[in-house]
Amino acid sequence: MRDVHQIIEAVWKAESTRLIAAIARVTRDVGIAEELAQDALVAALERWPEEGMPENPAAWLMTAAKRRAIDSLRRGLMLVQKHEEIARELEVQQQRLGEAMDQALDQVIDDDVLRLIFTACHPILAVEGRIALTLRLIGGLTTAEIARAFLVPEKTIGQRIFRAKKTLSEAHVPFETPHGEELRRRVKSVLSVVYLIFNEGHTATSGEEWMRAALCDEALRLGRMLAQFLPDESEVHALLALLEFNASRTAARRGSNGEAVLLPDQDRSLWDDAQIQRGMSALEHAQRLGGGDGYYALQAAITACHMRARRAEDTDWERIVLLYDALMQTTPSAIVSLNRAVAVSMAQGPSAGLDALDAIATPAADSALAGYHLFHSVRGELLMKMGKFAEAREEIQRAIEMTKNLREQELLTEKLKQIEKATLSA
Repeated sequence: MRDVHQIIEAVWKAESTRLIAAIARVTRDVGIAEELAQDALVAALERWPEEGMPENPAAWLMTAAKRRAIDSLRRGLMLVQKHEEIARELEVQQQRLGEAMDQALDQVIDDDVLRLIFTACHPILAVEGRIALTLRLIGGLTTAEIARAFLVPEKTIGQRIFRAKKTLSEAHVPFETPHGEELRRRVKSVLSVVYLIFNEGHTATSGEEWMRAALCDEALRLGRMLAQFLPDESEVHALLALLEFNASRTAARRGSNGEAVLLPDQDRSLWDDAQIQRGMSALEHAQRLGGGDGYYALQAAITACHMRARRAEDTDWERIVLLYDALMQTTPSAIVSLNRAVAVSMAQGPSAGLDALDAIATPAADSALAGYHLFHSVRGELLMKMGKFAEAREEIQRAIEMTKNLREQELLTEKLKQIEKATLSA
């Protein structure tokens, strides 16, 4: 019995996105589509352990969902029509719905999955809603799994998903893939959701773990899916390159006890060379499409500099500074400025890096950086390298107080010990 349930879970994980997408094309409502798909899953859990696994699990689930859609239609007609009108109308509607469902089952439905992605990531939704709905519908994660991944109550995630589906339904958002300029605008929203999911997995905002690998895996899967569906969109391939590069370092980013290992200290022999090559190919493809100066393309180009350096000291920091300069021209932000200051410190020394860092701590930028632990962490690191230990201690202490991730706290606490040791030796 347990083995059958595990198989059903695996089938659901593999097929739920396509199932929901195919049903949504018929119902035009992702909320209803998910409910029908979930009903089909419940039926599978009830019947497969007794009847055995069907030859085509995906087709079985689609058929079960179709039956439930027809039952739902029948209930709806009972509410709005006279009894004598029901039989004739129901027959017509059942035939239409059945034909639509059969067509959805028989044809290649990658386009439906793409529509589902654009719907889940629609700009009308709050960012938190987009993320939760995307992980639920396209990632196949349960509400409990999403809640665990982001360390928030399951009820909160459930409310976000409910509100997102309700918003889409009430706004009558069409279940479609946009075209032309609207496509370009919406792609940006989709990519930002995938990027946010990956970043939360790459370095968790809070909790006891440095990384949340499941989120990285889901974001990477989404990135690869988008590259397949949108082969001519350069930023899609650029984001995929960035994700492949960063994911290639996963094994080296954690020590034997789960502790955080930063880039300069990583054992680069643990990097996944095949994944790095996939990233290089994706970046080259993005550049061939003319998107070399895009937001994700420039970030991927920066990360590629690290990937090419087999030792930390071989990193081409001068090129990285130039790439950050280009990124500041196209997409200026406090975070980009912070990362540029780090690159300047590596290329030109800690004093130059500190100057670059302090130059961005203007009143306008201060609100964005003052409460950001990495700003104080970087500043403390640079001050320590310059021998200004008292100031460095204050900055690292601020960073420790601000971060909510236990592994980052451990890392910064160790840095504080190094400062204390250097102070005694001075």
